[in-house]
Parts: sequence; C-alpha cells; structure tokens
Amino acid sequence: MSSSDFELGRFGGLCAITGEAIAPGAPFVAAMVEQDLADAPPFARVDVSVQAWDEGRRPDRLLAFWRTTAPEPGQKRQAFIDDETLLDMVRRMDGTDPRRARYRWLLALILLRKRALRHLRIDQGSDGERWLFMPRGADEGTEPIAVTNPGLRDDEVQDLADQLGEVLRSEA
Repeated sequence: MSSSDFELGRFGGLCAITGEAIAPGAPFVAAMVEQDLADAPPFARVDVSVQAWDEGRRPDRLLAFWRTTAPEPGQKRQAFIDDETLLDMVRRMDGTDPRRARYRWLLALILLRKRALRHLRIDQGSDGERWLFMPRGADEGTEPIAVTNPGLRDDEVQDLADQLGEVLRSEA
C-alpha cells in the first residue's frame, strides 16, 4: 500500500450534504467517514456546513469530525486533528477489520509518543498480543484501552505513518 492509496482529501469548498459553497473564513465541520469499497481508500473526508450539521444532517458511516474554519485563499496548511480527537478515534475504531486495526495501532503509538496515552501492560490472548493503554489524567476506575498489535514490519509502519500524515493535515 502506498501513501497515494490513502488520502483523506482536502477542503473542497462545498457542503457534502447541501451542495452549497462554504465561504473562506466560514465555520464548517470536517468529517472522516469510512468507505467500504474494494478499490477506494478506507476513509474519506467530507465537509458539512454548520447549518446542515446543526440540523442533524450527517454523512453516513461517520468515524470522527472536527469543527473548523474554511481556509482563506493562500493560507498555509496546518494540522486540524487534536490529541483528544485522535484518542476518540482509537476508542471508537474496532480491531476486527485488519485495515482498521493497523490504523488504530498506529494512532495508539502516536498518542503514546505524545504522552496522551500511558502504557500499562501487554497481554497475550487468542488474537495475539494486546497492549493496554490508559489516557493521561483518566479518572480512577477508567477502563483501559486494549489495542491488538498487528505485527507490522518497520516499512509498513512507515507507510501507514505517511498515509496518516495526509489525514492529519488540512488544505490551505
């Protein structure tokens, strides 16, 4: 899988629900949706106007979303996903689909490196090695997050990291 196989997409300037233009500087919701097409990337980005979103009109197969502002022409690219959103994605993604399990694993490692997650222990189970993580600052009694290690090679980790780099950036 190359990094061109997985690109979330960029701000397109149109609401995916209404088809209306989203003006530069206007607030909107950037959403990540899961795609279930054999020849398509696993995730896609859709932009939704605040009005449509607040009316409860949401895209199908919604994974995560961010309220943000439409970029001005010539504005520099910047990261648009914060650690809390990444943590929410790790919590919500299941590990049953091997493709999603790889991304979930990489997101957990990114959050571990950023110190948003704390590593508790490694358990061996019938499905392989499961790493247990706890969010930093979690209340006592919070259930750990269990993430199965998919056993990726270094080159596979780098490829996924490159792909996620595209996901974690928005367009200028």
